[in-house]
Amino acid sequence: MSERFATGANLTHASANAALAAGIEQIAAGATAVDCTALTQFDSSALAVLIAWQRAARERGAALAVLNLPPALASLARAYGVDTLLHERH
Repeated sequence: MSERFATGANLTHASANAALAAGIEQIAAGATAVDCTALTQFDSSALAVLIAWQRAARERGAALAVLNLPPALASLARAYGVDTLLHERH
């Protein structure tokens, strides 16, 4: 099990439920970071998934680092006022 898992290229409303479930499985197996490098298509659902993953990690007594958040998604997080909920690292 790797400590890091990746979002994939697409994280939109259409893919959010599947991504959420897959990420929670990774977190349950011990992942402590999610890499958003490949993320090119996203909407506000991506923020909901990232926050839910972090909540799942906290419930396990861990933190989930968000790596390489695309600038446009970081801007969206700021616009919604949820940027402080994301433990973003570069």
